[in-house]
Amino acid sequence: MNGYDVIVIGEIMVELYCEEKLADGARLRLGFSGDALNAAAAAAAAGAHTAVLTAVGEDEIGDAIIGRVTELGIDPALIRREPRPNGAYLLHGDLTGHRQFTYWRNGSAASTLDQNDLPAWTDVGAVILSGVTAALSNTAEQTVLAAAETANRAGAAVIYDPNYRPKLTTAGRARAVLAAVGPHCTLITPSCPGDSQPLLDTSEPTQAAVAVLALGARSVAITAGASEVVIDGEPGRQRLPVPQTPDAIDATGAGDIFTGTAAARLSLGDPLTEAIRLAIGAAALSVTGRGGTGRIPTLAQTRAAAPPLPR
Repeated sequence: MNGYDVIVIGEIMVELYCEEKLADGARLRLGFSGDALNAAAAAAAAGAHTAVLTAVGEDEIGDAIIGRVTELGIDPALIRREPRPNGAYLLHGDLTGHRQFTYWRNGSAASTLDQNDLPAWTDVGAVILSGVTAALSNTAEQTVLAAAETANRAGAAVIYDPNYRPKLTTAGRARAVLAAVGPHCTLITPSCPGDSQPLLDTSEPTQAAVAVLALGARSVAITAGASEVVIDGEPGRQRLPVPQTPDAIDATGAGDIFTGTAAARLSLGDPLTEAIRLAIGAAALSVTGRGGTGRIPTLAQTRAAAPPLPR
């Protein structure tokens, strides 16, 4: 379990993507996604030796998931097999970032994640955790909290994406998890207003950044849709623009791509501002593909798309 630049803890999900009105006979596209897979794919593409710590079913779908993980350049060694179904969700793609997902997660293989699955964190550069993972089950929530504490104590960077989903948890529960992991985090990456309004009581990016730092996190990057990213914390406050993407078709997973790229570049030694700059470039390109892993840009493409650093 040693020697990883990035470990992502979470659920890889079956994605049913529908571009039509939901009705009998509507056509669905089968894929594999979820915030954990999206972030891991981005981290791997950004140059990090990456693994996903999860569980998938002992069935043909589980086999296909592991095949997709390997295809994306992610190490499958930390994937446990369970005689349970794989989690799934249905979505319509859009460019607003305000999608409503329909989930089937109860009793899924990944809901069995517990603290016994956690590595010793020896020679691990960074761990990515999320509110979606914490909402899997009570044991998964405790696993997220334990991972944040133990990874931070071992010297790994802890990156937390609140990724609030009201169909999975309550705002109160998500707030409690955010407050508990905050003091252990190197970087927290909330969206504004999707995460900031229900969890931090503000739709203003600068105020959201101040609220996150008050929880004890060392740094924060507030993503404000297609306008800007506000960075605050150890490097001081900065604002980076988000490049326009005229051929954008679907924002699904853009926040996950942002988080995965940032974690990878931090683990590989980039300063925070540079890591966030590259994360912006990767997320901007990701919206030109359909579904969570429809477009995972290469590091060269990401560097070309990233906005310039502020002077």
